[in-house]
Amino acid sequence: MEKHNLWKSKILQSRIWGKDVGKAEKWLGYLLGPAGALLLNAVLATYLNVYYTDVLKLTTVWGGAFLVVFPIISKVVDAVTNVVMGYVIDRTHTPEGKARPWLLLSAPLLALTGILLFTVPNASETVQIIWVMVSYNLFNSFSYTIFNMSHNLMVPLSTRDTTGRGNLSVFNQIATIMMSGILVALVFPMVIMPKIGVDKGKWIALMSVLSILALPLTLLEYYFTKERVTLENEEAGETDSVPFGKQLKAIFTDKYMLLIYTYFLIYTMGTSIKNISLVYFCNYVLGTYNDGFTQTMISVIGGIPMGIGIFAVWPLAKRFGKRNVTLAGFILYAIGGVICWMFPTNMTLMLVGQFIKNIGGLPCAYVFMALFADVLDHMEWKTGFRSDGLAMSIYNIIAVAMIGICTGIFNGMLSGAGYVAPEIVNGVTVAAAQSEMVKNVITFGFVGLEVFTGVILAGLLIFLNVEKDIGKKQEEIQARREKQLVKDQNI
Repeated sequence: MEKHNLWKSKILQSRIWGKDVGKAEKWLGYLLGPAGALLLNAVLATYLNVYYTDVLKLTTVWGGAFLVVFPIISKVVDAVTNVVMGYVIDRTHTPEGKARPWLLLSAPLLALTGILLFTVPNASETVQIIWVMVSYNLFNSFSYTIFNMSHNLMVPLSTRDTTGRGNLSVFNQIATIMMSGILVALVFPMVIMPKIGVDKGKWIALMSVLSILALPLTLLEYYFTKERVTLENEEAGETDSVPFGKQLKAIFTDKYMLLIYTYFLIYTMGTSIKNISLVYFCNYVLGTYNDGFTQTMISVIGGIPMGIGIFAVWPLAKRFGKRNVTLAGFILYAIGGVICWMFPTNMTLMLVGQFIKNIGGLPCAYVFMALFADVLDHMEWKTGFRSDGLAMSIYNIIAVAMIGICTGIFNGMLSGAGYVAPEIVNGVTVAAAQSEMVKNVITFGFVGLEVFTGVILAGLLIFLNVEKDIGKKQEEIQARREKQLVKDQNI
């Protein structure tokens, strides 16, 4: 009872009261609110491995095995915590929903563990390794898992209206693009990275500021979001927890859920290795070390299509279907990748290929979560119960596991090819010349692999036609609920 009264306190209540999605919800809850955590994560996705290889110089630890094995083992831990978190969310019942309360908890945790990632002490190699492993898992397997699970569920749980849900999916993705496509991809390589180089103190100061910034912005996301789908189920008396085994069976026997998981796994594998390779590709293949120009140009060409996509993708998806637009996009994605792979050292042709590739990637970037929400509604129609938390935990397991696996694979390829980390000489960061084998490994990671994933994804999407009758299924869900309400009133 005390716990229930706590959530009824005005200080913890959502500032969104309307039945329909409004401007404050879009701009504050889905655009600005997630920006802090997404910025922090985007920086980590691109630069944490650089911090480990170039600042802490862990490439040679255990004969090069540490940076291969450690990320993979850590993601096993992360996978377990995602399942636990999904289980907990599905069994959370508060007046503020089942996912949003966990956003509140994640805010201070993100700030604290984000700082710990970089404050590795100047001690023995053993102490540094232990600190790296513990801090990495505290952030990724604990703090960010709590945030990411609850954050990703907000679009599917916000509303059943497909247009409103699509708009929130776009706004949500704009926040991601703003952080990764503008700040991390443009400002960092052009302004920040040349200034901090491999100076550990500057890295710690920078990442402490970004970690602290995540706290108030995540609170903003908590206060300006609302779980309408959860609340309508609560009002209908659907509060009984479905057995875990029953949920698991429902998910792994549904063809659409299996298809979308396979699709997401392949896409994440390609983008993860590409993202890790980006800095190395710009430093050693296309440009020179931290030249402040090469990565900026690549990122600008990536950012222009993403800006266009804000206005173009959702109208196209409404007219032709989310699946169809995404499928056509991946064909362009593969074509652009081929051009880049053929001419990795030609700036003009690289930019042309990147532009085509990023135009093709627009639909996937902006409408995926709306498509995932359609699959969740389809499953509710099919089974009679929702499995949001468990479904999202599996989605997140794929995301985090592939990042860890891909980081380990890429680091293993770098180490095996003979990558040489830069050094500080007379206070200046000096990069080593890399062999052709190292350059080929980096080039495949950045532009080669996604040629194959683009073709495979286009083929998979042919079978993912869940949206064709989703409106009818939502009507049937509502009819069932109304029938149950009438039955309960007559008892």
